[in-house]
Amino acid sequence: MPELQLLRPDHAPALLAFERENRAYFAASVPDRGDEYFARFDERLSALLAEQEAGVCRFHVVAGADGEVLGRINLYDVADGGAELGYRIAEHAAGRGLATWAVRELAALAAGTYGLTFLTAATTLDNAASQAVLARTGFTVVGERRLGGRPGLAYRRAL
Repeated sequence: MPELQLLRPDHAPALLAFERENRAYFAASVPDRGDEYFARFDERLSALLAEQEAGVCRFHVVAGADGEVLGRINLYDVADGGAELGYRIAEHAAGRGLATWAVRELAALAAGTYGLTFLTAATTLDNAASQAVLARTGFTVVGERRLGGRPGLAYRRAL
């Protein structure tokens, strides 16, 4: 059974492996992180952990039974009772309901533990899988949005 875990420094090796192994897969539907992300991964992770410590963001990994990172699911820009949701699931774990499970789990955590009252999200128009996950988990379209220069949709969900 997968588990949501708050991002910790010891996730670094598995998280970097996850990002490297799935880079091309992710780039097909979301803007690529770029070479700089991988070259400066440790610095980026330290910055994320500092943001998390400050309460600005909440970063999570979806961990498998063996500790493998199967996905990431995060809350960005936590403020005024809400946050932006972002997630990505490994290619080999996609299509089995893991993203839907993770979004539902994080929404419950956001409401119960983090005290949030709403979440926002966005996805590109060509990412039908993410659109389906957001619809299944109670998000509704509230407008259009550009993501990395690509057309997309903006979503919102009350908690």
